[in-house]
Amino acid sequence: MIISGAVFPVCGVMVLRLNLVPMRYMLMHGVILGGAISLSLHLPMIPSTLAVNLILVLFMLFTSSKKRPNFSGGSAATMVLSMALASLIMHISDVPAKDTLDLLWGSPFALTKSDLIILCEISVILLLYVIINFHNIQNIFYNQEIAASSGINVRLHYTVMVIIIALVIAVAMKLLGAFLIDALLILPVLSAAGLQKAFRKNGLKKLFILSSISGFIISTAGYITAVMTNLPPTAAIALLAGIFFVIGKAANLLKNRSKK
Repeated sequence: MIISGAVFPVCGVMVLRLNLVPMRYMLMHGVILGGAISLSLHLPMIPSTLAVNLILVLFMLFTSSKKRPNFSGGSAATMVLSMALASLIMHISDVPAKDTLDLLWGSPFALTKSDLIILCEISVILLLYVIINFHNIQNIFYNQEIAASSGINVRLHYTVMVIIIALVIAVAMKLLGAFLIDALLILPVLSAAGLQKAFRKNGLKKLFILSSISGFIISTAGYITAVMTNLPPTAAIALLAGIFFVIGKAANLLKNRSKK
């Protein structure tokens, strides 16, 4: 929970800045398809979901415009197709739907030792990529056309970021589930953005750092609260994430009112 809380929001910055929210939903359904394949063939869950999500994003990248990739339309069709395939696989293989749909809830207690190793590896890859390529990422987030004209391989970096997002979501689904995945992926980023506006601490580097700190606090405090009170960890973490989001919004509103 410490690792995911500190690292997943970094991926959330990519999702929001590249406007990949529709793709996020597609990848969640891809995890359901991966889960159905895993149960029907008796394969490890996370490697199966990672493989399915990689295939989905590579297919979307291959079929999208080379100049400006857009997942909004294709992701909806792919999402429907993924659920249709998952339903067929469950029916043909006689896999109980409940077992596959349990991925919608997720649990940190369900992770195996190999799952934790994969989580750590993906987290290291994400952090190293952002640290090494920060200036390129910053330029791409600002304007992709200007970044390309300055010699940055926008297509390559876009592809790498999309693949990393696919890997993170596949792991996060088993950790927190589809319904609460935004608790560590998106809400810490929105909370950090609200605090940035309130205290005029603009800048992408500060957004990455604040998002990571927010996610770390939310994840760690939520997990400890859940253990102490015997509550579901996912619910406690999501509730705390919502509180952080409200605090960020309130700080921004109060700052704007004080200016007036």
